[in-house]
Amino acid sequence: MAMHMMWPRDASSVKEARLDRNSLRRIWRFARPYRGLIVGFLATIVVEAVLGLVPPLLFGRIIDKAIPNQDRGLLGIYATAIVVSALLSGLVGMFERYWSSVIGEGVIYDLRVSLFRHVQGLPLVFFTRTQTGALTNRLNNDVIGAQRALTGTLGTVVGNVITLITTLIAMFVLEWRLTLLALVLTPFFVWPYKRIGQVQQSITRESMDLNAKMNTTMTERFNVSGALLVKLFGRGDDEIETFGGRAARVRDIGIRSALFTRGFMTMLSLLGAIGTALIYGLGGLFAINGTFSAGQLATMGLLVGRIYMPLTGLTNARIDVLTALVSFDRVFEVLDAPSPLVDAPDAMELTEPKGRVEFRNVSFHYPRSNEMIVPGLETPGSTVSEEEMPPVLHDVSFTIEPGQLVAIVGPSGAGKTTITSLIPRLYDVSDGGVLFDDHDVRQLTQESLRAAMGVVVQDPHLFHESIAANLRYAKPGATDAELVEACRAAQILDLIEHLPSGFDTVVGERGYRMSGGEKQRLSIARMLLKDPTLVILDEATSHLDSENEAQVQEALAKALAGRTAVVIAHRLSTITQADQILVVEAGQVVQRGTHRELLASGGLYADLYHRLVRDEQFTEAGPVG
Repeated sequence: MAMHMMWPRDASSVKEARLDRNSLRRIWRFARPYRGLIVGFLATIVVEAVLGLVPPLLFGRIIDKAIPNQDRGLLGIYATAIVVSALLSGLVGMFERYWSSVIGEGVIYDLRVSLFRHVQGLPLVFFTRTQTGALTNRLNNDVIGAQRALTGTLGTVVGNVITLITTLIAMFVLEWRLTLLALVLTPFFVWPYKRIGQVQQSITRESMDLNAKMNTTMTERFNVSGALLVKLFGRGDDEIETFGGRAARVRDIGIRSALFTRGFMTMLSLLGAIGTALIYGLGGLFAINGTFSAGQLATMGLLVGRIYMPLTGLTNARIDVLTALVSFDRVFEVLDAPSPLVDAPDAMELTEPKGRVEFRNVSFHYPRSNEMIVPGLETPGSTVSEEEMPPVLHDVSFTIEPGQLVAIVGPSGAGKTTITSLIPRLYDVSDGGVLFDDHDVRQLTQESLRAAMGVVVQDPHLFHESIAANLRYAKPGATDAELVEACRAAQILDLIEHLPSGFDTVVGERGYRMSGGEKQRLSIARMLLKDPTLVILDEATSHLDSENEAQVQEALAKALAGRTAVVIAHRLSTITQADQILVVEAGQVVQRGTHRELLASGGLYADLYHRLVRDEQFTEAGPVG
């Protein structure tokens, strides 16, 4: 079995790491489906190590038996056996590689799917407190590191151990004194390996840090928003200079690393040559004295090289294993992130939804302290104490009957969006209950509950895909005719039809190729395609000009007929035609009623309304000057 030199891992990264039994049990649960392949994989390593002994042993027999006796037949048999052993070793190596890849890729698949499924089920607050780049790194690099723990690291350690044991046994059988001499030289291999390895760790760590900074720079500067910012501020040359400086440092580190690697390999070769020379020198004296044959001496010379590399590899075996297991632990940290938004065991499917919504004495605060934080993934400043996280809603109660259009108004930060987030159960209430069709939303399956709702938010998100793909996200089986009808209702069809690629037009990252109003109308079309019972509009017309807003409002008026609608809006046209208006301030519903009723009663609503009148008159007239 060919042994590959591996630099020591960073010992500081596993300084506090231990072989935790719980982690090992969890790892075994992922590896259990492949236990038969793992046994075969380890068996091939053992067989390869044993087959590696055949050529040196037979070479000695050729010298001692075939050549002195001029036995051409025996020489042919030994030579053929050497070739056969090489062929068998290659064949076994193919099986080893096959089983290794099946195990490794299988574990990668299982871990990635498990992580993706778990993360998809986490509440929204997890994503507001998590660095996306760090999370995707867990789903990529750490999953691959976990895979290497089962194949690369495990195979290397086991291979080194088996090779070392079988070789030492063969050498002790041949000549125990020469074997002890070979072992005496071992520290001279291990010591420089560890010393130079420490320097290499420092070099590698700096290189990884610089590469991470370059990747961050490219990620931030190469998206549309970052590229636009660089151009508008004229900082292109500065960015090139900064990036070039880091790239130059990586270049210099690469050269230094290459020299260290070459120097280390040269040192190993020199020590190996010295060890072989000592074996041949002392073994030659034994042969001259008649206590050792020439063939045995040749065999010992070939075998001695098979003990130094495994010993060197095993020097940092503990660090290699712990480093690999750290990847598993980092994956498990994400899998262990609490997911409170799960369906109850007896959750019901919502069938034939009517659209009635009721809030009963609802109070809510976002999860406190580190309730949703995964170590290493938190956004800076996202950890807050219980005292710093005040309640967002206080004892909120109201009822929305099927088919009603309800507007929620209030100052910024009053809790309007939080109310609409509780209806589809993006969060669970802290106290009280949210009912949909007289069922507590916690007793309904999340899939059936959200299937009855369509949401258009203030900042609509579009995937970097075609217009058709973005629309069909709401209804995967939608026909072309349905796409056309939804876009016509959202007043966006004419624009799409005038695009060179029509519905096949790719909208760009986050829909950047579309204007704010166009993205908003596409989002409305996507909602209409879903054909929901309840519609939630969170400032859905905020990016539209007066003409487009009038068109979309007309389309929405037809589309919302017979549906329940909850609208967060600052536009007068939306507010005044609502069946009920909820005025929210500081997390409480302070006023409710129709537009006329609230305007007549004065108070916060009247103040907000008159402010909106002034703002809209200013917008229509345009700024002076």
